[in-house]
Amino acid sequence: MAQQGTAPFVVERDLRLDLLRGVGLWMIFLDHIPDDVISWLTLRNYGFCDAAEFFVFISGYLLGFIYAPIVAAGQFVPASKRLLLRAWQMYVAHLLLFLAFTAQIARTARRWDNPMYKDEFNVANFLAHPDELISKALTLQYKPVDLDVLPLYIVLVLVSPFVLWCLVRRPNLTMVGSAVLYAFARYFDWNLPSYPSGATWYFNPFAWQLLFFFGAWCGCGGRERLKWLHDSRIVLSVAIAWILFAFVIVMTWHSAFLESLIPSWLIKVIYPIDKTDLDMFRFFHFLALVVIITRYLHRDWSGLNSRWLRPLILCGQHSLPLFCLGVFLSFGAHWILVQWKSAFIEQFAVSFAGFAIMTAAAWLLDRAQRIPNLFVDTGFDAKAGTQPSGA
Repeated sequence: MAQQGTAPFVVERDLRLDLLRGVGLWMIFLDHIPDDVISWLTLRNYGFCDAAEFFVFISGYLLGFIYAPIVAAGQFVPASKRLLLRAWQMYVAHLLLFLAFTAQIARTARRWDNPMYKDEFNVANFLAHPDELISKALTLQYKPVDLDVLPLYIVLVLVSPFVLWCLVRRPNLTMVGSAVLYAFARYFDWNLPSYPSGATWYFNPFAWQLLFFFGAWCGCGGRERLKWLHDSRIVLSVAIAWILFAFVIVMTWHSAFLESLIPSWLIKVIYPIDKTDLDMFRFFHFLALVVIITRYLHRDWSGLNSRWLRPLILCGQHSLPLFCLGVFLSFGAHWILVQWKSAFIEQFAVSFAGFAIMTAAAWLLDRAQRIPNLFVDTGFDAKAGTQPSGA
């Protein structure tokens, strides 16, 4: 319900964002299953970046697209309150996922007398010293494998009200500040502490904030400023060339012959392609993909209303619970493949069973969601391309 005197903010939903997040959720599920041949369908096998870049950018884009007009209309406090509440919700979701995921692994390891699970997913220390590590978990310093991305979102959403305030007033200068912070973080090795002592976050928030707030910048008007660049045929050619270059380099990771063809000076320039600190090779590869996707995937494409894409779009519309569910399903799939067979038929079956369960859960959530929210959430389950009717 809009407050009196507040101009309505109504924008049509962009199903492309839901679709991309749905595809990303399925890719993350597959990537979390070790040695699954079906995971060859995911983005990371053919280029420098993966689904993480798309999730971070889309969440940042929605932040700027949804909340910047509200802040610009003088509703900074209500917008900040909602964003801080969203960060708290993600924090609670992370803790519940942490406890349930740890219990799932501990029970499986004990039931099947296989301590490999505890070591493989980095929960052995927690089970041995829960009194010490519970405080580390509460402060986001201790995270099992596959639970690294939610803490990144929590930190970015926590600081987003201040950055939004700056973006509304000085968008280009704010992006310069974000780029400077990124450069300093890489040069001085800035990162948040993690457990054990000396370790750091897998997703460095000082580096990944660049992609998140670049998305916010695009969402609050930057996209229009870049339209001339986006429509350039030269830029399109460079994007295609970069994607082909990345494909060749990634293929050398699987072929000794191809690797031998890469000159040593180029290897020194390329590596390491660091995910923790968002290497520029990953960033540029993501931008190249965005140029091609946005050029050919139009907002009014009839396929977005196709029943064949409906499962992916539904998953993208409920991405926070679906992400959490996908973490559980990926461990379950891994357990099945370890305890029983790991042939192609079994890998195919558990992978597509996971897709079916995720789709069913998204359908149930969609049916249960009868009352619209006053604000549209940002982060994992932001409603892609929609805005609230008022502040």
